[in-house]
Amino acid sequence: MEAIINNILEFFYILIGLLSIMTAVRVFKGATHPTRLGTATFWLLLGIVFAFGNFIPYIIDGIIIICMGVLTFFKQVRIGKIVDVDEQKAEQAAERIGSKIFIPCISLAVIAVAISYTPLGGQVGIGIASVLALILAMVLTSAKPKTVLDDSDRMFQQVGTAGILPQLLAALGVIFNAAGVGEVISHGISGVVPEGNRLIGVIAYCLGMVLFTMIMGNGFAAFTVITAGIGVPFVIAQGGDPVVAGALAMTAGFCGTLLTPMAANFNALPVALLEMKNSNAVIKTQAPIAVLLIVIHIGLMYFWAF
Repeated sequence: MEAIINNILEFFYILIGLLSIMTAVRVFKGATHPTRLGTATFWLLLGIVFAFGNFIPYIIDGIIIICMGVLTFFKQVRIGKIVDVDEQKAEQAAERIGSKIFIPCISLAVIAVAISYTPLGGQVGIGIASVLALILAMVLTSAKPKTVLDDSDRMFQQVGTAGILPQLLAALGVIFNAAGVGEVISHGISGVVPEGNRLIGVIAYCLGMVLFTMIMGNGFAAFTVITAGIGVPFVIAQGGDPVVAGALAMTAGFCGTLLTPMAANFNALPVALLEMKNSNAVIKTQAPIAVLLIVIHIGLMYFWAF
């Protein structure tokens, strides 16, 4: 079963890689693009990593990723020519389809959750659900395959380099954990947090999750490091319930997700897709709620975990 799951996941990675390569070809053909070569190269390299990353030496994968970073650093990746949406046709389609347009979205979630309860697991479930939801959307809207490719290209270019940030941050979390960053944090906190003080330990655990999530852009990546460095020695070792403390620490980390541009899926992608002028508009709107939730998490962990 594990081999089957890996093969299915590899198929989805190859599919994403081919879409990225398609974007590279389209950008390269755009003669008026200001950074045509750099942008096309970026999408080509990304496509190679996704489609063929498991079939080439890992050192080559690493070099490719560094090259992508260099292109991004020197601002050589920009949006090129994309197929414009016909506003009149879009309005007509919206009137014709109405609220049925939400059926593919809801189906994606329902199918993914259903498959996650099978031996195939959640990752495969998301992939299969995405394909089925896409087919359902095509049937519902009578869209042609070319429309799917055009919209895929538009999404790739509008999202831009922020689209690969979650993968890079997840990898960074693994590296931090392997490097023993949690132990370093534990030693540093031990000199500040009074031994046996549960409240200070809880505050350090929650704020540590928030701050590290803001750095990592991912609560899951932060959880292992902060729990090992702060949660275990300063909360759980003081008598805190590991289930309650761990669950609240994770959701406290999600408060940090609301406050950082590193959380690309939540804060950067909406800005790119909606073409918002203020790149921090989403974060500014979420910040007051995030701060309030941080305080609530500290209180809940202190009173519920002990």
